Amino acid sequence: MDDGEKNALLMFLEAQRASVRAIIDGLDDTALTTAVQPLGWTPLGMVEHLGYAERHWFQEIALGHADPLPWPDGDHAPLNTPRPPSVVFDFYSDQCARSNAVFASLPLSAPPIGRHPAPLGDEITDLRGIVLHMIEETARHAGHLDIVRELIDGKTGLGPR
Repeated sequence: MDDGEKNALLMFLEAQRASVRAIIDGLDDTALTTAVQPLGWTPLGMVEHLGYAERHWFQEIALGHADPLPWPDGDHAPLNTPRPPSVVFDFYSDQCARSNAVFASLPLSAPPIGRHPAPLGDEITDLRGIVLHMIEETARHAGHLDIVRELIDGKTGLGPR
């Protein structure tokens, strides 16, 4: 019934995910793990954060449960990570794939089983709200990464081609 809308929403989410990947593509380990702005977060930490967001919204909130993390939660400062790039990129890709599977398995009208704290938790009433939030979240952080990339090496306009 809602296949056209689901396809459109997934297309927009995938476009934002691709933007994140394109923006950080070509950065070496030092650039990925060095904060270049006053708040102290790193590009790699932001990618890990996006993996956590995918896991939280599509598993913990939509399904009401998530598989345990492969490392201790809270073992690092916010938006930073002690993990190497390959581990973080694999984590992000895996969480996106899991999100896509959850998204494919439920109707857009499916209410969340888990609960996110208010006020946002009060606003998210179905899978449609979850995917719209993740499009917004991913796009906002892609913008942050875009600015940081420009500060690192001057490159701009690095979205998917």
